Amino acid sequence: MSTTAAPAPAPAARSLDAARVRADFPILSRTVRGKPLVYLDNAATSQKPRAVIEAVTRYYTAENANIHRGVHFLSERATEAYDAARAAAARFLGAGDSREVLFTRGTTEGINLVAQSYARTNLRPGDEILITAMEHHSNIVPWQIVAQQTGAIVRAAPIGDDGELDLDAFASLLTHRTRLVALVHLSNALGTINPVRRIADLAHAAGAVVLVDGAQSAAHLGVDVGALDCDFFACSGHKMYGPTGIGLLFGRAELLERMPPWQGGGDMIESVTLEASTWAPIPGKFEAGTPAIAEVAGLGAALEYLDSLGLDAAAAWEGELLEYATQQIAAVDGVRIIGTARDKASVLSFTMDGVHPHDIGTILDDDGIAIRAGHHCAQPVMRRFRIPATARASFAVYNTMDEVDALIASLQRVRSVLG
Repeated sequence: MSTTAAPAPAPAARSLDAARVRADFPILSRTVRGKPLVYLDNAATSQKPRAVIEAVTRYYTAENANIHRGVHFLSERATEAYDAARAAAARFLGAGDSREVLFTRGTTEGINLVAQSYARTNLRPGDEILITAMEHHSNIVPWQIVAQQTGAIVRAAPIGDDGELDLDAFASLLTHRTRLVALVHLSNALGTINPVRRIADLAHAAGAVVLVDGAQSAAHLGVDVGALDCDFFACSGHKMYGPTGIGLLFGRAELLERMPPWQGGGDMIESVTLEASTWAPIPGKFEAGTPAIAEVAGLGAALEYLDSLGLDAAAAWEGELLEYATQQIAAVDGVRIIGTARDKASVLSFTMDGVHPHDIGTILDDDGIAIRAGHHCAQPVMRRFRIPATARASFAVYNTMDEVDALIASLQRVRSVLG
C-alpha cells in the first residue's frame, strides 16, 4: 500500500461580499434625480474607495512635498511613499524589476511614449505595425502618427461577427516586415478577451515586439506580464479604483534602456551642461518634471485595495453579473447584444431596434442609472457592425444583481416609451 500522502486541495477562492464592498465607496450611497445611483459606467472610469480618497487627502494634509530632491522630513516621507507605490505596481503587474514600471498619466500616454520613443526610433519605411480591428482609438492613432513619421504601414487584423479576433487572419498578416504588434487585452466596446499569450508567441516568432493595451483588463482579469510574455503593457489608474491622471507602463528593461527619453527636464537627467546632457537610469529617464505624487499615493492605495479583495474573487463576481445581465437583457424586445465572444468580461454593449443609444442613456439616467452611449472611442468597431453607436453597461466589484434588475426594468420602460 502506498504511503504517499494525497496532494492538498487547492485553496478556495475568496468569496466577494458585494454589500461590504459597496460600503467602501462613499459615492454609491448618493441619489441621482431622486433615485438611488446605479453606476454601470465602469469601463469609462471606476468609483473610488474610501482608502484611495484618504490616501490622496493624507498626502496633501500630512506629507505634501516634492520627491527625490529634499533632505527634509516631508520630502523623505513623500519619496518613500512614491517609491513604495512603484514597488506595489511592479508586484501587481508581475514585473520582476520595479525599474520596468513607469508612471504615466494613463494608458494613452503610455502607448504614445512607446510609439514616440521605441517605434519612431526603430521603424523604417516599409516596416509594419499590426493592430486589431477592435482597438480603442488610443491604440490606433499613435501608430498612425508614427507611420506618417517613419514611412511604416499600419495593418489591422479583422474580427468576426461575434467580436472575436480572427486568429488565422492575424497570423497571415504577420510577416518578416512586422516590427510591432499592438493589441487590446479586454475590449472596452465588446468585452472580448484576447488570447494575448498565444498572440505574443506568434509575434515573437516573427521577430515583432508586443504592446498590450491593458486599460480594461488590469482591474478585471489581473495581470502577469511574465505569463503574457508581452514587451510593453499600459494601464490606467482611474479604471482600477485609483485617481485620474495616473497610469502604469511596463516595459522590458533591455528595451527601455535602449529607448531615448520622450520628454526632457527635471528628474530624467543625470547631468546637464550648456552643451549636452546625460540621462538618469530607468525609470527616471522617462519621468520628466514633478510627477503626480498625490495620484501615485492614491494609486498605491487602490492596488492595496484590489489585493485585499482578491482579483480572483472580484473576477468571479463580475462574471456572475455579466452572465446574469446577458441572460436578462436578451429577453428585452428588440435588443441586440454587440460582442458575443466566448471569452468575455465586464462589458455588455447593445442596441435596441428603433431607439438611438443616446435616447436609451437619457431615459436610464432619469431612473438614476449611469451607462455609456456612443462609439466608445472605437469607431472602427461600430463600422464593422454597421451601427453608429451602442449603449454599454459595464460592471465592477461593487455592482449587484439588484442593479442589473433595475437596468432591465428601465430598458423595458425605454421600450414602452419609445415603442
